[in-house]
Order: sequence, then C-alpha cells, then structure tokens
Amino acid sequence: MSEALNELATYLAETRGALIAGSEIRYGELTLTATGENLIPLLTFLRDDARCGFVNMVDICGVDWPQRAERFDVVYHLLSPKQNLRIRIKVATSEDEPVPSATSVYPGADWFEREAWDMYGILFTGHPDLRRILTDYGFEGHPLRKDFPTTGFVEVRYDDAQKRVVYEPVELKQEFRNFDFLSPWEGTDYVLPGDEKAKA
Repeated sequence: MSEALNELATYLAETRGALIAGSEIRYGELTLTATGENLIPLLTFLRDDARCGFVNMVDICGVDWPQRAERFDVVYHLLSPKQNLRIRIKVATSEDEPVPSATSVYPGADWFEREAWDMYGILFTGHPDLRRILTDYGFEGHPLRKDFPTTGFVEVRYDDAQKRVVYEPVELKQEFRNFDFLSPWEGTDYVLPGDEKAKA
C-alpha cells in the first residue's frame, strides 16, 4: 500500500506540483496540503485523471486550531475505487476567509459543507444553499469550535403550559464539585470521610 501511495505522490508532484503546497504519507494515507485558490483545480484533476480516479467524496470535515491565525483546517477525504486508494486534502483558512465550494466538482459535497458551516462556522463561496443542517435555525454559535462553552448558551425544552418549545438561558442546577482524581481504581490507602461507618 505504501508503495502505491509513494508512486501516487510522485505522480502528483510531477503533473500538478504547482497546485500542491505539501505532501506526506502518514497513518497509511497520502495527505496533500493545498491553498483555497488551488483547491478546485486539484479536486477536478484528482477526479478526472485516469491514473487517479478519485470519483468518490467520502467526507469533508473541519479541525479547529484556535491559537493559529488560520484557525481552521478544511479536510477532504476522497476514495478511488479503481486504484483502491484514499487521499486526504487539507486547506487552512481563517474565520473570515471563505473556501471555494467543492459542489461544482462533487455534488455530494453539499451537505458536508453545510455541516462544516454549522459546526465550525467555515464559510464556502459558491455553495448553493449554505445554511444550518444539524442545529436549529435560531441556534447561536458553532458547537464544535474549541471556544464554544460545553454547556451551550441556551437550553431547549417543551413547555406543557404553553404547548410549544421554549428556549431559555442555560442554568446549572448543581454546584461544581471537587473529585479525588488521585485515588487509584482499587481504592485508597487512606480512609475517606464516611468510610469508617461501613466497617462498623
């Protein structure tokens, strides 16, 4: 498998090296790094070239790196049934810089890009219908960003009295508790408060 990936990496570097910013083989897959302006020509070549044949768009996802200036990686996973190979393409982008939509090359990218927008807030230019797909239309924020609070901003419940769904600010019902994370699974060498009663 690694020999086929090395051959593919060499072939891509020779034929479309100008479109590729970086290339590496890790975890049994070839990963290409590209820029936003080179993404669509690269995806088109990978789909249409007879030696590549990456006709199947498996997934598009996002990765959040809040400490970077280009905060997000948009990651494309492609499959070539003819070659029995997978390839990964990464494009780095910031919160305000959109990535070209891949729907012109792979129509199935539509919902993947909507999910990346909904979960991360990644913008895609040329998308036919970029709107939320997993969260409610009135949802605030993007829940897979690392700075999104784990409790969220609002909670949703059905109110029997009003006979409708009600949105309310999150209210934590329980105080923060300190846990003894230093205790081994088998139990402690010391007696925890209250355990002395169990032996009586």
